[in-house]
Amino acid sequence: MKRFILPLMLTLVAGTATAGTWSLDSCLNYAIDHNLNVRSAEINRLGGELQVTEAKDAFLPNLSASASQGWDFGRGLTSSNTYANRNTSSFSWGARMSLPIFQGLRNIRQLRYSKSNLSLLEQQTEATRDEVRLSVITSYLQVLFNKEILAVSREQLRLSNVQLERQRALLEGGKVPEVDVIQAEAQVARNEVQVVNSENDLRTSFIELAKVLELDNIDDFDVEEIDDETMALLNAEEVYNNALANYPALRAARQNIKVAEDAVTLAKSGYLPTLSFNAGLGSSYYTVSGDKSKSFGSQMRDNFSKNIGFSLSVPIFDAFSTRNQVRQAKVRKQTAQIQLEQQQSELHKAIRLAYQQALGAEKKYQAGKTSVKAAKAALDAMTEKYTYGKANATEWEQTQSDYITTLAEQVQAKYELILRNRVLQFYNRK
Repeated sequence: MKRFILPLMLTLVAGTATAGTWSLDSCLNYAIDHNLNVRSAEINRLGGELQVTEAKDAFLPNLSASASQGWDFGRGLTSSNTYANRNTSSFSWGARMSLPIFQGLRNIRQLRYSKSNLSLLEQQTEATRDEVRLSVITSYLQVLFNKEILAVSREQLRLSNVQLERQRALLEGGKVPEVDVIQAEAQVARNEVQVVNSENDLRTSFIELAKVLELDNIDDFDVEEIDDETMALLNAEEVYNNALANYPALRAARQNIKVAEDAVTLAKSGYLPTLSFNAGLGSSYYTVSGDKSKSFGSQMRDNFSKNIGFSLSVPIFDAFSTRNQVRQAKVRKQTAQIQLEQQQSELHKAIRLAYQQALGAEKKYQAGKTSVKAAKAALDAMTEKYTYGKANATEWEQTQSDYITTLAEQVQAKYELILRNRVLQFYNRK
């Protein structure tokens, strides 16, 4: 029953997944279950499990059976050493078993290699999940950033519309020239274009997030706000030390070295001899036209045979095949070691960069709070002066632009801080 219920539940979840507002955790969980890269890594891991099973099966004996039936027509040699025209038929059967006793430790080493490779695939699968998690976090925060930028653009348009209405009222009262109204209308038009651009950016960020989640329909798709502004900034070196021990990508790189070491050992098995035990049995039936032949059962009993034996193979010269395989395996090990060092270096750089960017964003965000208040106060003052004819349209538009720019910079600093803190938290696993 479970085999039918589980797929049905997954289908229902997939069918209703895009409805409503998603939290960051729900996005992360859904992506881990549905992202194609994760699913591909899972399939590779299953392939590794099959390789382990195959390596275990190599210890089992081989058993085979055979049967043959043949006919000969025309002249043939007789028992009296003369040739005569005759037809003959023959039937034979046999069974054979071969048991590996010593295969140069290849089977043992192959099993060890397969288990190491399975562990590597498991680590790579977890590393793939991590990549997807980071992509989800980045895309999720980009959506929230674009939503706030859209709100800023709409606020700018609202202010421009308010100012346009004021200018129209002043024009009717003969207090401002018509050119001021035209300038205000042009400003509204520019702000409307900016709103459209911001809406497109938001829609694009939703598409990018849906791509990571493997969602097809995002018509009713939305995300929840997160409050990470008070998140404490982590120490870069502590984060790096924790990542060295626990980051899946680094664990996979270390396991890759172990796999390469086992590959070297496996290749060296070609230098050792192999020994196997063989056993077989069989019988045959033979008839000649014109001659009286014994019955089938009688011949089967009389011709029944059994055999056992041992087979020893000692490698002497294999055109340097084993030597070359060992050398290639050693090269792969050196490559794996270099890849580990590169990943450690890149990780350290990424953590330090995220820390410095978080520091800068935090300072910019705190300073931006004061800047936004000051820019808003300046805009209110300039609006009043503009309303009473003490300032022109250019001065008001510049003050409005400064206020909107300050708001946008504040939003950018906020989400830069949140993203970098999230990145540091992401690497700071224990």
